[in-house]
Amino acid sequence: MKKKHLKVLALSLLLPATFAVQSCNSGDDDPITPVTPVGIAANPNDFKGDVKSGEVVTLDATKVYKLTGGVHVKDGGQLVIPAGTRIESTGGTSAYLTVEQGGKIFANGTASAPVVFTSPSATPGSWGGIVIAGKAPINKGTSASAEVGNATYGGTVANDNSGSLTYVRIEYSGAIFTGEKEFNGLSLFGVGNGTTISNVSVLNGSDDGIEFFGGTVNVSNLISVGNEDDALDWTEGWNGTATNVYTKRRSGGMGNRGIEADNNSNDNNANPRSNPTIKNATFIGAAGGESDGMKLRVGTYATIDNVVLSGWATGINLEHDATVTYFNGGGKITNVKFDNVTKEASAKSSAGISVPVLPNTYTVNATATGAGSGTTTPTWAATWAGL
Repeated sequence: MKKKHLKVLALSLLLPATFAVQSCNSGDDDPITPVTPVGIAANPNDFKGDVKSGEVVTLDATKVYKLTGGVHVKDGGQLVIPAGTRIESTGGTSAYLTVEQGGKIFANGTASAPVVFTSPSATPGSWGGIVIAGKAPINKGTSASAEVGNATYGGTVANDNSGSLTYVRIEYSGAIFTGEKEFNGLSLFGVGNGTTISNVSVLNGSDDGIEFFGGTVNVSNLISVGNEDDALDWTEGWNGTATNVYTKRRSGGMGNRGIEADNNSNDNNANPRSNPTIKNATFIGAAGGESDGMKLRVGTYATIDNVVLSGWATGINLEHDATVTYFNGGGKITNVKFDNVTKEASAKSSAGISVPVLPNTYTVNATATGAGSGTTTPTWAATWAGL
């Protein structure tokens, strides 16, 4: 009898606990999992240093991390940044985040709780931005060194996986040191198509918003607004797809082009040749500076469809023989809406001589929607992008 009573008592105590756990997990929001900080996450007020091989460093979304120097995610290391995490740089351009070859970052926010990299000074050029270096092909050589953090990039692994950035906002980054060394908001060096880049916003930086240095990575739902140089830049043989891109040049004459696209300045026909697909994009410009909606040059190829170009001196600017030959009359740019654009298109040879823009170089579509809503902020960026 006593044993039976004990069993009943134990069961009666267990049932409420079980019910409580089930009730907690039945809601829309999962409970926050407590994080025991390890490695460089242990001191949020001095966030810098290496994520070592074999180490998984997970940040705590309830804390604000002060980025005071360079963070390097080493080969075999993983940096996990949960939704809602805020990282504020106080270290100037010596503060940046570099994911090296073989390292991985998992910065996965949500539409209601993005991961935010910013600066309390709210000044362009306040920190160095985010660099990811992968093992995918480039045309600068078998491998090369990244502008920021000197990380090696390039290789033969087209499907290389450096992790994921989803619902991430990058603010007030970038800097220009020399013509060969620049910090962008997001720099993708030889990044492979196993990497996920989606719903990323780069705002108010002092150089390019997003730049691709070769690689095969595919991206979607990109925002690049208020940056002081080009909104979207590629070079060194990028072969990927960018779907849903919304960019806007900074007012007051700051900033340059919507797209600056290169293959290789030393060898315009270098392989792998830059040849991405750009689909559903809006590029909004302003007067002054190099006011080109799309500047395609030094041997780049591309397929571009459903584009809104608004407020530019020149909508499509083709330069250098290899690029001009490919695009001129080739029908590779389709469904373009020109809005307040002074000159739709121009072309120059490698010798700098103007050449006629042939029919079928581009097709016009007055109803093109670009990133989704024409010149207004697309609905997919409504809650997280910081616009």
